[in-house]
Amino acid sequence: MSKELQYIRSLFVQEDAILASIEDGLEERGMPRISVPPEIGKFLYLLVKISGAEKILELGTLAGYSTIWLARALPEGGTVVTVDNRQEHTAFARENVQRANLSSKVSFQIGEGVKVMEQLLREKQQFDLFFIDADKLSYPQYIEKAIALSKPGAIIVADNLFFHGRVLDESDQNDAPQRLRQTNQLLAKHPQLESILLPIGDGIGVARVKD
Repeated sequence: MSKELQYIRSLFVQEDAILASIEDGLEERGMPRISVPPEIGKFLYLLVKISGAEKILELGTLAGYSTIWLARALPEGGTVVTVDNRQEHTAFARENVQRANLSSKVSFQIGEGVKVMEQLLREKQQFDLFFIDADKLSYPQYIEKAIALSKPGAIIVADNLFFHGRVLDESDQNDAPQRLRQTNQLLAKHPQLESILLPIGDGIGVARVKD
């Protein structure tokens, strides 16, 4: 960890016992330890607060670490709909959300992200903020469907857009970095978006859907 990151975490990011316990819980259950880092959690929290979002769609629940950061920022009556395709992830996340006393603000859905979004479109649902942190091959589809599900001015956030540096290595022509390069181009050039890619965490993209 760099000195800059140590400084940021020590001064700006305070994990409580529930958040701090999640990584060990993932290890105990043999699940991947790939939750967002604490500074990304705080970044998401602030985005919700600054934007005034009341309805959030999260793709990729895992243990509910980012879900808790998002839900804690919501006003009374706000909701996070979080989607994961693994029953065991959702079960552990539900435990953590309950421990954080946030069950009233979180709705869990088990299924493939694209299919869930298509169902939400059929239901004519709309969201104020999206957090995309799921299978990388589907990122371009997630972005397009998020735009379709957006209220005017909605925020779309996508994580892992550097993919551990592999996106920057043009010789890496594997499917995941290729799809993420496509995602970055989509964010940068889509006529309905105003976007930026920030070099924090593993590269996080932030876009605003134009009114």
